[in-house]
Amino acid sequence: MLGKIALALLIVGGINWGLIGLLSFDLVAFIFGSQASLLARAVYTLVGVSALLCIPMLMDGNNNME
Repeated sequence: MLGKIALALLIVGGINWGLIGLLSFDLVAFIFGSQASLLARAVYTLVGVSALLCIPMLMDGNNNME
């Protein structure tokens, strides 16, 4: 369950970075008012923690990504 939550947050983060790269639009900052808002910083932090939690999934030889 934790892995699925982490993956969902990584998808949100990936979409956000895609929007920043293509359109210079930060969706998280837009939703929560600014990049400096507490909620936006919480989302950025959760995405980062999710990335760390997904590292073992990348290293696992039995993943479903193949």
